[in-house]
Amino acid sequence: MAINTPLQGTAADIIKIAMIRIQKRIETLGLATRMIMQVHDELVFEVPEDELERALPMIQHEMEGVVAFSVPLKVSIHWGKNWAEVH
Repeated sequence: MAINTPLQGTAADIIKIAMIRIQKRIETLGLATRMIMQVHDELVFEVPEDELERALPMIQHEMEGVVAFSVPLKVSIHWGKNWAEVH
């Protein structure tokens, strides 16, 4: 029996909701930041340097606030000039 299925399905739903909310906030704030891909439970953005201070906290807030669990949902944000710097 696939015990992990409900967890993976819930995680997929959470990240989809976060993606929708983040995109709406990007548009509302008039940012040039672009969500460019999803890799499992990660979202990858292209953020102009002058938007880092506005975009990163907003992204973290939206991702952590998608659902209210009894245990807080924590998000780590890493940034760099390319994928290699981040990982």
